Amino acid sequence: MGTVLNFVEEKVMRNIKKSSKLGMILGIILCVLVFLPCGCGRQLGETNAEARRRHIRNDRIAGDEMRADVDSVMLWDTPTRLTEKRIP
Repeated sequence: MGTVLNFVEEKVMRNIKKSSKLGMILGIILCVLVFLPCGCGRQLGETNAEARRRHIRNDRIAGDEMRADVDSVMLWDTPTRLTEKRIP
């Protein structure tokens, strides 16, 4: 009697392991299908020229901010014309 229960129990455990593997594989496939189009690269509906302009603009803005940071550290930026005194 005990061997029959052990056999049935082992068969149930194998089915559970198979179904959990299948569920994990399906979950990974679902994640790939959901997150693949949402990457950081070229967006949907964007042409190559638009992507190139966006990259050039991002590089220009990053360069401007970097130059401004270096200028402020090296004290090369122009002094402010604002006064510390309150004007009535």
